[in-house]
Amino acid sequence: MSKRIFITATNTDIGKTYTSKLLIKEFASRGIRVGAIKLIETGVVDFAPDAEALLSCVKELNPAFKDVEVKDIVPITYTLPAAPYVASNAASLNLEVLNAAVQKLEKLCDVLIIEGAGGLYVPVDEKYMMIDLIKYFEATTLLVTHCALGCINDTILSERALNDENIKYITAFNCRENDESFKEVSEPYFLNTRQKVLKTGEDIDTICDVLYNL
Repeated sequence: MSKRIFITATNTDIGKTYTSKLLIKEFASRGIRVGAIKLIETGVVDFAPDAEALLSCVKELNPAFKDVEVKDIVPITYTLPAAPYVASNAASLNLEVLNAAVQKLEKLCDVLIIEGAGGLYVPVDEKYMMIDLIKYFEATTLLVTHCALGCINDTILSERALNDENIKYITAFNCRENDESFKEVSEPYFLNTRQKVLKTGEDIDTICDVLYNL
């Protein structure tokens, strides 16, 4: 079994796919065979943007993925851009489909990046939330959080959820161009309450080191 790294976030549109691609490139630069999977993607009609981006990135760096198709990267898709529970009309999750997809891809890599959908408590069906899939696949986790006002609350809530489930994780901040206020209004809190503030755009090498050895 390959090393499984689950990419989750404090909400949707925080930067999971962007961060996943950074991880893929960094691991590949170290000579590590890396792969990726997006377990579930919603809002898919003719094109699965997240899965397409992941597959394109991996194919450039891991020759073993040359025959892999988008349907292999994203085994479950729904048309409605909503939580899987809603998009599927509350259909039961078929874990066998996800298992088969993960097992197929991890034969081609040493590290498998598993991208979630939305945040930790996005409902998948009546039984599972996204956080339950992290536990099911026994994955080390990267929590991607934002740098806008409110990130302190959002980050702490997600970290507490991961701690409550005894999930091994680290947190990385995905700061964007319009997040200039982070350094003044939010970062001082994080600098005073943890050893290091890891940022996706600056510390991807350290992030990879910690995840790989966690």
